[in-house]
Amino acid sequence: MQPSGARSGHGAITVQVAPNPIVAQSVSGNVYDFPFDVIVRETGGHSVTITGVTADVTAMGGLRVAQDSYDAAKINSLGYSTTLPANGELRYHFAPRRSVPDERLFSGVSADLTVAATDDTGIATSAKTTVTVKR
Repeated sequence: MQPSGARSGHGAITVQVAPNPIVAQSVSGNVYDFPFDVIVRETGGHSVTITGVTADVTAMGGLRVAQDSYDAAKINSLGYSTTLPANGELRYHFAPRRSVPDERLFSGVSADLTVAATDDTGIATSAKTTVTVKR
């Protein structure tokens, strides 16, 4: 029997990227910014700590063209919290700047974005979404 007030289960998260598709913004020459927000929601009723965000970008049928990883320390250094309360929401804004040497790389670009976390009971959880990128 559980003590009064105890919660069962474990933390769970969902992830969404806005906008989807991500729109590349020309900076100069072949340099582009790729601004987007990552929205993470806790859905399991337990607080979680975000441990990392990873984006794997592919083009033209699976050719990896970029990868970005943000661990908890890097997320905190950007001024964002990594603590997500039970049933709460966090929003992170990223705008990586990349050189795109050939505009043909814009056709068929997608990114798999994964958010990893650990809940308040020590159980790991993660969520993944795929977004497209356009010029």
